[in-house]
Amino acid sequence: MAMLRNITIGQYIPGESLLHRLDPRTKILATFLFIVLLFLVDSFVGYGLAALLIFAAIYFSRIPLKFILRGIKPLLVIIILTLSLHLFMTEGRVIFQIWFLKVTVEGLVRGLMMGSRLVLLVMGTSILTLTTSPIMLTDGIESLLKPGRKIGVPAHELAMMMTIALRFIPTLLEEIDKIMKAQMARGADFESGNIIQRAKSLIPILVPLFVSAFRRADDLAIAMEARGYRGGEGRTKFRELKFSKVDGLVLTLTFVYVVVVSIYF
Repeated sequence: MAMLRNITIGQYIPGESLLHRLDPRTKILATFLFIVLLFLVDSFVGYGLAALLIFAAIYFSRIPLKFILRGIKPLLVIIILTLSLHLFMTEGRVIFQIWFLKVTVEGLVRGLMMGSRLVLLVMGTSILTLTTSPIMLTDGIESLLKPGRKIGVPAHELAMMMTIALRFIPTLLEEIDKIMKAQMARGADFESGNIIQRAKSLIPILVPLFVSAFRRADDLAIAMEARGYRGGEGRTKFRELKFSKVDGLVLTLTFVYVVVVSIYF
């Protein structure tokens, strides 16, 4: 349960830092460029330079590093599994062998790279949501998708769905935490037993979770209708998005950094 509270994706921390003041489109595009960089680099130096970009963003966001690193804890199982799969299933120079399992140098290198990619990916997306409010994130995504309207892409609806999905991640995790505590108070045991038994013990959580999720979705739909929401057509905005010189500078530097690192590393 403690691990659920550590997930940072979808949370927003108000602030007045440089990253908080940037246009949401700048942050979305910069995050997209960073993700592209993670899939282009193929060396530890490249991942190190990508991490340098993340630490620079953390510094300018004024968000404590411990808070962002806390969001990696729930992924430890996935990271260990990824490392193990590459460690034992990649052919190459054998370091040592346990029965029929062979640990290779190439598997170790590839597993560490994939683990680093997952960690940096979570940190990068966490910084985006931690420094951008859900409303600004919706406006930014909608603005970026607006050219697609010419071919029938529902920009506003897609932006709304993506933002609501991100926004409700912490809410659903909090709901899971409450359900688990209620089940444990009634004698449920989620800690003992093997993996299969633990998986079976989680089944009673799924039903109330889905019921609660559908109830929240229904309440949200009723609230939006009560406030006159009829889609994005003809809607005006309280704050119009405007690119500033700082936005242009940040986006240009990020683009140049990504291109240079991906070419040489």
